[in-house]
Amino acid sequence: MTLPNPMDAPALRWGVLAPGGIARRFVHEVATYTRSSIVAIGSRSLERAQRFIMDNLESCGGAQAYGSYTELVADPEVDAIYVCSPHSHHHDHARLALRAEKPVLVEKAFTVNAAQAEAVFDEAEMRDLFAMEAMWSRFLPHYHVMRDMVRQGDLGELNSIVGVHAQSLNLDPKYRLMNPALAGGALLDLGIYPLSLLHWLWGVPDRIEAVGVLSSTGVDLQESVTCWFGNHLGVAYADMGSAGKNSLQIVGSKGRIEIEDWFYTPQDLVFTPEGGQPRLIPTQVEGGFQYQAAEAARCINAGLTESSIMPWSATVEVLRITDEVRRQLGVVFPMEG
Repeated sequence: MTLPNPMDAPALRWGVLAPGGIARRFVHEVATYTRSSIVAIGSRSLERAQRFIMDNLESCGGAQAYGSYTELVADPEVDAIYVCSPHSHHHDHARLALRAEKPVLVEKAFTVNAAQAEAVFDEAEMRDLFAMEAMWSRFLPHYHVMRDMVRQGDLGELNSIVGVHAQSLNLDPKYRLMNPALAGGALLDLGIYPLSLLHWLWGVPDRIEAVGVLSSTGVDLQESVTCWFGNHLGVAYADMGSAGKNSLQIVGSKGRIEIEDWFYTPQDLVFTPEGGQPRLIPTQVEGGFQYQAAEAARCINAGLTESSIMPWSATVEVLRITDEVRRQLGVVFPMEG
């Protein structure tokens, strides 16, 4: 599958809700690799919004700074809102934007659980507005090449998929990832990537079995999730306290696809046919976030409410998997009652 050039997508005027590290990448790659622009930044602090604009002048110089999210979503010059607050707040912030008649692109994990996601999509459906999870990896060229190879039978019968996402992150008990009130833990920040990839290639698992280790604050530090798809297995491993390789291996009866590290970022693929030599498949691109932003722009311009690449059903189904994993591990967040 040849993905459309992001530069060919219609131009949107984006407002960014909750500027932070991930927002810096978004504004840079949207401004650099698409025809869209960043016209407004909204934070809980006007000073923080202004500082973000000053620190990212090349990408969003001239953008309007707002000291509240309500002011941001009310701006008539904003065509769509990129929500990149902690995922504990995505449900509220996405609905805030939708109620202001603004389409939304919401960072992963889309919400804390499947029920919250369904509530956001219900809001979007009621208002006939576009909403999409910013699971950026699903829009990258190498993900589409992988799925095409699987569907075309290049690997033969697909037998197993193993994805690992391990990073050594800040484990200070006061930090966001360690805070249950902010839906911390490895699963929704890291594990969501290999689980979403399993869903991308295989759909909804028949059975799930999870084991893991919890922190003293009650969030998950690491987990291994085994998913049964008929007679075949997919394994997603996440760990936020280890400097591991973020590898991927997709194995079939006629060969395998491998990515040695950072599988969910723009990468080349290595395909090894049965009994043959490894072959590099060039799929790496610069940037990465531009592909999801361009898809949102195309859908919004066409009057669509959801994307065929990242439909509402996919977001809900993956969150049902994470809900089940957390149930098995015993992780419950305060906002879930």
